[in-house]
Amino acid sequence: MRGRTRLRRVGLPYLLLLPALLLELLVHLVPMVIGVVMSFKELTQLQIAHWGAAPWKALGNYRVTVDFDAPVGATLLHSFAVTCAFSVLTVGLCWLLGTAAAIFLQENFRGRGLLRAVFLTPYALPVYAAVITWAFLFQRDNGLINHVLHDQLGLTGDRPFWLLGDNSFVALLVVSVWKTWPFAFLVVMAALQSIPKDLYEAAALDGAGIVRQIRRITLPSLRPINQVLLLVLFLWSFNDFNTPYVLFGKAAPEAADLLSIHIYQSSFVTWNFGTGSAMSVLLLLFLLVVTAGYLLATSRGRKSADA
Repeated sequence: MRGRTRLRRVGLPYLLLLPALLLELLVHLVPMVIGVVMSFKELTQLQIAHWGAAPWKALGNYRVTVDFDAPVGATLLHSFAVTCAFSVLTVGLCWLLGTAAAIFLQENFRGRGLLRAVFLTPYALPVYAAVITWAFLFQRDNGLINHVLHDQLGLTGDRPFWLLGDNSFVALLVVSVWKTWPFAFLVVMAALQSIPKDLYEAAALDGAGIVRQIRRITLPSLRPINQVLLLVLFLWSFNDFNTPYVLFGKAAPEAADLLSIHIYQSSFVTWNFGTGSAMSVLLLLFLLVVTAGYLLATSRGRKSADA
């Protein structure tokens, strides 16, 4: 009787987690496995209705994808370079803005609560509504940005195209940073609450200025949070699909051709689902390797710091 009661007590939490686990398998793992299987098949719009009976291509899709001398591989390599540059700039700017704003709002002053609410507004807005609004702002003839830069300030010789050509990368970066940096601000602001104020008071008595306090107290105390924050921001930006898709549509400009939108075009525009699936699997493997390497490096850094 006692053993049955103990088994019920131990097994009940796992039983309660079982529906969530089954739903997770259904929503995430099953499509992932299907995508991996599709990457080994010669799957086009002609076989999509009966994709299970599509011809087996083995590693053929992967060979086409990584052949950087061929058009498919060359465009994928260009998209990878664009995505890396976009992710590095997005993560760096979001972390810098979020950390600076969080440190600035640590002090008590009139209107601090209102300013916090304003800073968090982009994070609270629906992504599609916000990006569509930015698309209107970036319009060449009727957009507010060109109206201010060209008509009122005279900073440009002509109205630039923001959603075409090389400027599209700048437009994409601005929108991504605008909607993402409040998350960094929120995380860093919460982490700053755990730093004892006595440390700053003692540092001030020793003659340390604000810059030295930030460098010697704030940033070292935020290191564990920043390690997780940077990884999350990188994964979000590297996988971002909604922003370029809503901003540019199905065909993103070459300068803003992120991997997510590139894979979408390969799969649902050119109807080559086998190649698109192979690209998705390679992207997954890349992110897994980067994540594992980053976690390994940060864990070793923590151990060496503790030692």
